[in-house]
Amino acid sequence: MALRAIRVMGDEILTKACREVKEMTPKYCQLVDDMLETMYEANGVGLAAPQVGILRRIAVVDIGEGPIVLVNPVILETSGEQTGDEGCLSLPGKAAEVTRPNYVRVRTYDENMEEYEIEGEELLARALCHEIEHLDGHMYVEKANGPIHDVEYDEEEA
Repeated sequence: MALRAIRVMGDEILTKACREVKEMTPKYCQLVDDMLETMYEANGVGLAAPQVGILRRIAVVDIGEGPIVLVNPVILETSGEQTGDEGCLSLPGKAAEVTRPNYVRVRTYDENMEEYEIEGEELLARALCHEIEHLDGHMYVEKANGPIHDVEYDEEEA
């Protein structure tokens, strides 16, 4: 496993739609491992492949319940609404208020290309939507309800 450089807002790759993964090659398996390591090192809850410079539909999420690997994810259903501060590893030290669905159901594949569905509420729903949007070339700031503001995390939270 290796840490990968996280691309920051302004990098053109973050505005591009990712291509579908046809098969999980050893290179993509390594990418998943590297993305998880990079996400944990940066104290994030999600990371999408374009954030590390790869235009493929792969993302990882962990809201504290264990890692979730998403390959070619598709949102099938959403409901409800939640509004709260949202940040991104590609815009470090910043956050903005964003309204997202409170519930989401996603069809995706795991690292073995086995199809599954995942349902999430609250933080998991927010993280799934956030990472899938990255795969389509979008960032949360496009949905911000107000200004982007600085955030600081104490060592205890991080």
